[in-house]
Amino acid sequence: MVLLTWIVGVIALAFVGFGFGAATDNDFTGGDSGSAKAQALIEKHFPEQQGDTLTLAIKAEKGIDDPAARQKIEKVIADLDAVDITGPVTSPYQDEQLVTDDRRIARTTIPLTDKNVKKTEVKPLVDTVKDASGDGVVLGLGGDKAEKAETPPQGPAESVGVLAAAVILFIAFGSLVAMGLPIATALMAILGGIALIKLVGHVVPSPDFTVLVAALIGLGVGIDYALFIVTRYRESLDTGDDPETATVKAITTAGHAVLFAGTTVVIALLGLIAMGQRLMTGVAVGASVTVLVTMIAAVTLLPAFLGFTGHKINSLRLPRRTSRRQQAEENSSQVRRTPAERWAGVVQRKPLLATVLAGAALLVLAAPALSMRLSLPDASVQPRDRSSYTSYEIVSEGFGPGHGAPLIFAARTGSGGSDLGPVVEAVRKTEGIAQASAPRVSKDGQAATFMAFPRTGFQDEATADLVHKLRDDVLPEVTGGEKVHIGGPNAGAIDFSEETSTRLPWMVAIVIVMSLLLLVALVRSVTIALQAAVMNLLSIGAAYGVLVAVVQWGWFGSALGFPTEMPITTWVPMMMFPVLFGLSMDYEVFLISRVREEYELTGDTRAAVTRGLARTAKVITAAAAIMIAVFTTSLLGSDVSIKQIGLGMAVAVLIDATIIRMILVPAVMELCGKANWWMPGRRTPANPVAAEAGVGEEARA
Repeated sequence: MVLLTWIVGVIALAFVGFGFGAATDNDFTGGDSGSAKAQALIEKHFPEQQGDTLTLAIKAEKGIDDPAARQKIEKVIADLDAVDITGPVTSPYQDEQLVTDDRRIARTTIPLTDKNVKKTEVKPLVDTVKDASGDGVVLGLGGDKAEKAETPPQGPAESVGVLAAAVILFIAFGSLVAMGLPIATALMAILGGIALIKLVGHVVPSPDFTVLVAALIGLGVGIDYALFIVTRYRESLDTGDDPETATVKAITTAGHAVLFAGTTVVIALLGLIAMGQRLMTGVAVGASVTVLVTMIAAVTLLPAFLGFTGHKINSLRLPRRTSRRQQAEENSSQVRRTPAERWAGVVQRKPLLATVLAGAALLVLAAPALSMRLSLPDASVQPRDRSSYTSYEIVSEGFGPGHGAPLIFAARTGSGGSDLGPVVEAVRKTEGIAQASAPRVSKDGQAATFMAFPRTGFQDEATADLVHKLRDDVLPEVTGGEKVHIGGPNAGAIDFSEETSTRLPWMVAIVIVMSLLLLVALVRSVTIALQAAVMNLLSIGAAYGVLVAVVQWGWFGSALGFPTEMPITTWVPMMMFPVLFGLSMDYEVFLISRVREEYELTGDTRAAVTRGLARTAKVITAAAAIMIAVFTTSLLGSDVSIKQIGLGMAVAVLIDATIIRMILVPAVMELCGKANWWMPGRRTPANPVAAEAGVGEEARA
């Protein structure tokens, strides 16, 4: 009944969600920023300027007036002008301002008649332009819609991630059946989760990358949650329990931890709402829905699968060359200590040294994060074979890189904006401005606008400094305090980055506090919860540092698929933090809950940490390997922002599963001793029976 309910439910959700789901929304403007106010004025008073545009860039070796070149150029313009989704196209032969002085480079703007034009409708235009290049004429089609149309889907990345997870699970379990259950559970849950995202989009809009991020996170946590439960189920079977009893034990132990871990991830993701940004709220809700579905699947769908498999969970095993003598040694109670136990012993003998070395390593890795710059990707950071990059390169060569980063000034008439002549002149004389257009007044006479082009590009830090200079010094001086707003994609990206930097500490604080409360409720220890928070912050900081070194500084960037050095995409670090904090808490929950079980049996913290680490080392290592494999496969895709978040999360999980779980946790817990289990108002030992029996730490000492 449970399996049938899941199958029917997911099919119904997929039909409704993918058939009637909401369209994505990629407009990050809004709020109270200067760019948002400029955009609002333009939308209200200049409706004819609404809609996206494309930029056709032309470079001819012999000049655009060469007969062969002109014939080719005019044919391309005619083909673009004849398409239903484009408006009238002005030929560069009709406007001298669209051609450089040497007449080798030209550009023209192609308006799109529909703001919601689909990528599939723009792709033929890109192909037309690319196919026309050659014989001394280079053509490129730029613009946001062209970039998206030309960006291929993520491709085989998710499939490669699933395959890698399958291999890791097969090695860990040694059984095809045990391998298949976590993957089947996760895939079914992700399908249902993505369908729900589409439906929730009608209420909470989200950008187009939400589904990719949700699939990435859902695949990782979904497989991991099922992995922990299946591992506990097999352990119970090995001790002689029947399948039903083993399932009950797995759900009441590992399943209990899954519910806490999943809830932590959901709460951490919902912390993005604190950013106060409409679309990031959509990302938070969408990703949370997917994690919630995977968590529910782990404790409902997976037990149903276990009901079918029973003892056959170990069927189709990996061939092992194990002698009877070796098997007897493995089954013997006198078996030697595992490598994890021996490692824990090494760390616990020198806890202070281990803590200092591990902490120093994390701080060194985190150091580059101090120079992090945020921006949104544009054509300049796209792969070099893209038509959008060709367009950017041609326009930058002929008209300057600032033509890809225009600043749009807007003001109400009668409030310092009725005569923008002095403002235009002041802006034109500002150092860093290459060109400024004449002002235009709206048809209703209520607003005026003009455009200026900086000398530096969209991603250049000097461009952001120029916007601040104009807002803080130039405009107030020339307008006498009246408001002239600076908008456009460039200013919007700058405002988005600064708003993110301002509100990020609030989100961090909210996520930490909520996660601490959950962890205290689970492990009943304030000390361990604080340890987890500090360690998670260190691992996330280290991941930020590595991301900056690779993406922004260019260390091994080309080898990892990044076309050039670039700032970190604005939404990546704020998306990474709640996800990674939640995932780090996952490992903390699974490790500490096992340590807690051992402590309640013995009352000995050192022994509990050693045994807890030994019993979870294999499964946490497998879980981390799956996460790393899934996140790393994002590097196979083409979206530079998805590559960044995949790389950052893979690095963070690697650090968390090694330096944090294998070194810092046992070392810090050894240093804290009985203080690990401190809880306000609790005066008696957690295990008074063990303490009375003389097996507590003081008795052992």
